Amino acid sequence: MNRSEDRIEKTVDLAAPVSRVWRAITDHEEFGAWFRVRLDGPFEVGKTTMGQITYPGHEDVTWESVTEQLIPEELFAFSWPPSAVDPDTEYPEDAKIRVEFHLEPTTNGTRLTIIESGFLQFPESKRLEVLRSNREGWDIQAKNVAAHVAC
Repeated sequence: MNRSEDRIEKTVDLAAPVSRVWRAITDHEEFGAWFRVRLDGPFEVGKTTMGQITYPGHEDVTWESVTEQLIPEELFAFSWPPSAVDPDTEYPEDAKIRVEFHLEPTTNGTRLTIIESGFLQFPESKRLEVLRSNREGWDIQAKNVAAHVAC
């Protein structure tokens, strides 16, 4: 397995306490504000959350995620189907991309590490493009969450 083709990892130090960052990433309305998605309800372990992306140029994309873990002020994880960005490929029913938000207190606030994995499920012909796009997306989202918790 080529780890660089299966995983994105982004770390950002935020000038906000862990409790504030936790609320920003796990409250569906706050998450929607900085991530730019209108979600239909809260994140609950084992449940599907649906919504509509509101990020300019991506308003036609439907959000669908399954909340996998909520360990208060430590870890929030959800998964999404690869068919959301690649509807032309048939994927197994259990195929998923996993996103993890790890929170760690620092002297100045919170270290947030975002890990997205499971990209080897994409066909090789599409994988690098999806990785590039998602890496750019997490760069933007890291700035968005930093600005959101600084308010």
